[in-house]
Amino acid sequence: MQIVGVIPARMASTRFPNKPMAKIRGIPMIGHVYHRCAMCSLLNDVFVATCDKEVYDYVESVGGKAVMTADTHERASDRCAEAMLKIEELTGKPIDILAMIQGDEPMVHPEMIGEALQPMLEDPAVLVTNLMGLIESREEFEDPNQVKVVLDKYDNALFFSREPVPSRKKYSGRPPMFKQVPIIPFRRDFLLTYNSMEQTPLEIIESVDMLRILENGMKIRMIKTRFSTHAVDTAEDLKHVEALMENDQLVRLYERA
Repeated sequence: MQIVGVIPARMASTRFPNKPMAKIRGIPMIGHVYHRCAMCSLLNDVFVATCDKEVYDYVESVGGKAVMTADTHERASDRCAEAMLKIEELTGKPIDILAMIQGDEPMVHPEMIGEALQPMLEDPAVLVTNLMGLIESREEFEDPNQVKVVLDKYDNALFFSREPVPSRKKYSGRPPMFKQVPIIPFRRDFLLTYNSMEQTPLEIIESVDMLRILENGMKIRMIKTRFSTHAVDTAEDLKHVEALMENDQLVRLYERA
């Protein structure tokens, strides 16, 4: 199987402009994500997909691989679909599974990618998966930057929202609170099918591309990760991650390279 990791990144983030090149311990965030993804033994290759020459040049300068994509994509998964076809043309190898890893997860662990891939390796009927993590605070539950997910009893996604779901107001106990962790493997042909679909109403309302799949009546298998995750959506998040990296073992493997 040819399994390729693709990290979509763009400088024009509305919530945190120039985010991919924001430095953590002296290394641009996109560099952290690239180096850590490259440690995953299940990936045959890793590319950054970007519409920004600054990001492309940086990745190439550290020995990484990057592809330029259009600057018109509104969703990361659409950018990855374009990148996949360019990578196939560049390498001459057809891709079986593309693992999309968001560029704002600088503490991604290579084993997380393996967690997300495992159901697809075991069951050819699984077309797309997505990691999820536990939400442990009310602040995180109510944070609109954090995408929440609710599940059916078979661990398939029912809905994604930036609002706090499920409701805490009508239930006396502690409801299951999960957040999306954006490591999302697609089977090749399914990614192209997805990319050919028009954006859907809930996808646009919530600004969550996975809803395009659910609104078209298809399933997304969710997998609970055993790792803590720390996405960077704001400058404060960046400071928090930088503090956490003081005790991170992986960063020592590449920061002096």
